[in-house]
Amino acid sequence: MIYLASPYSHPDPAVREERYRAACQAAAALLLAGRPVCSPIVHSHPLVAYGLPTGWDFWSRFDRALLARCDEVLVLMLPGWQESVGVQAEIRIARELGKPVRYLAPELATGTPTLAHVASSCREADRTPTGADRSPVLAHVASEVPG
Repeated sequence: MIYLASPYSHPDPAVREERYRAACQAAAALLLAGRPVCSPIVHSHPLVAYGLPTGWDFWSRFDRALLARCDEVLVLMLPGWQESVGVQAEIRIARELGKPVRYLAPELATGTPTLAHVASSCREADRTPTGADRSPVLAHVASEVPG
């Protein structure tokens, strides 16, 4: 099962809604491609209306449990993913657990059954997926990101 990591927390509810919808689109595309996926944002966003907080401090325990049960992590590279405390923690935890971490540009999560274009390498210094020429590398489901 794929753990779909994506940024969420933001003081502006409209930004949170936009991030939720992008995570829904990516999760739907993965499911259409026959790939089981678990997205904490897709699951949790509607629960915020019932008083649950939006920050990593609250969700870290639950997300760690989900990460342990998933086979790999796919990072949806929405604006803010590199600054997201939660996404960076999810990447760190996944690596601690020996899970492969891959990266998905949001414009590639269009709902097509061939979706799975992910970065195949990652520079640890800035956590930006890059190739030898330092430009983003997008390829069909790729091997584990070094790190």
